[in-house]
Amino acid sequence: MQDLFQVSAFVWFTAATAVYVVVLTYNNLRASAQLARTSLLEREELRARTAEIMARIQSEQERTELSWNGFRKFEIAEKQPEADGSIFSFYLKPHDSRPLPPFRPGQFLTFRLHLPDETKPLIRCYSLSDSPKTDYYRVSIKKVPPPRDKPELPPGRSSSFFHDHLEKGDILDVKAPSGHFFLDTSVQTPIVLIGGGVGLTPVLSMLNAVVDSASKREVWFFLGVRNSIEHPMKEHLESLARENENLHLCICYSNPTENCVEGRDYQHGGHVGVDLMKERLKSNNYEFYFCGPPPMMNALDEQLKAWGVPDERINYEAFGPATVKRLKEPQEPGSAQQAFTVTFTKSEKSVAWDPEVGSLLDFAEDQGIAIDSGCRAGNCGTCLTAIQSGEVEYVGTPGEMPERGSCLVCLSVPKSDLKLDA
Repeated sequence: MQDLFQVSAFVWFTAATAVYVVVLTYNNLRASAQLARTSLLEREELRARTAEIMARIQSEQERTELSWNGFRKFEIAEKQPEADGSIFSFYLKPHDSRPLPPFRPGQFLTFRLHLPDETKPLIRCYSLSDSPKTDYYRVSIKKVPPPRDKPELPPGRSSSFFHDHLEKGDILDVKAPSGHFFLDTSVQTPIVLIGGGVGLTPVLSMLNAVVDSASKREVWFFLGVRNSIEHPMKEHLESLARENENLHLCICYSNPTENCVEGRDYQHGGHVGVDLMKERLKSNNYEFYFCGPPPMMNALDEQLKAWGVPDERINYEAFGPATVKRLKEPQEPGSAQQAFTVTFTKSEKSVAWDPEVGSLLDFAEDQGIAIDSGCRAGNCGTCLTAIQSGEVEYVGTPGEMPERGSCLVCLSVPKSDLKLDA
């Protein structure tokens, strides 16, 4: 009996040991497999990150090698009407047929325009409206009408020149792409792109770049226009939304016609605003990029801040009067309100500063003093002017601060008596 008990105990112990060994082996194999999977994922992430870095380095090398200084000749390869014809897209190919440098989606081109009956060239900037291509650039330009409250004034000089005088085959002088408003395509953070009217051009460039790269980052695209008649790139945007599940399109019509159908032509009746975004977005944890007319720009800037979006996640582009003026609050005592004298040494003019005029560029033009300018928003650097004495302060945020001893007159006002080399 005792022998039977010992045998049974031995069998039980042996079986238990076997089970333990099996379980231990299984757990070890499972842990090893998990470790292998983790290691594989880490290697894949490292490989992907390395590929991103190498792609960025290669892009920077191409941008440096293929870029150019000064102006380069471009030919209008195609002139295509958009929406109701108030906007035209111009496809520009280099006249020397050399490859084009890649640009950062959101950047702009600077043009030197030779207008009829004008002896001095006009410098103007327009956003690129497509993703980077090796053989052409595209800009989409709206003909600027006279102000509604001053219909007697002429329409925009440069936009009218593009619309009324330029055709396929014409040659233009163009600077290399530039600007500090652009999308970082090397990261995958969720983004909100917002355009008002023709202000959609830089954010459309960003959107096309995301789609062309097959990125799956979450994208919300808000566009505000009056109605379907003035809806640029309508079919293109709808096609992108159908083909890319990570893209969420929200078109806002502020004045829909009887032929506009909600849900088909547009998704929201009214203006683009943060209240609408609070309804559509899960949170404010996005990077925001926007461009549009002054009221929309200023409203979005204020509303996004009030929603708790940090300044570093609010990005905008402004040209001319659409500049978002982030004035100092409170303004430095007496800064732009004192009776300063501005002297333009080349023109031999000394004039009492008028703070109601706006910027030093506006002030100079009021005095009949011509200073080259482009974007009029502190981005292109065309209006850079040497300061011979005195100080200035900025009423907006330049794309890049100029070197000491110079200023961007389109965004600056005097802080003391001032002498400018103009």
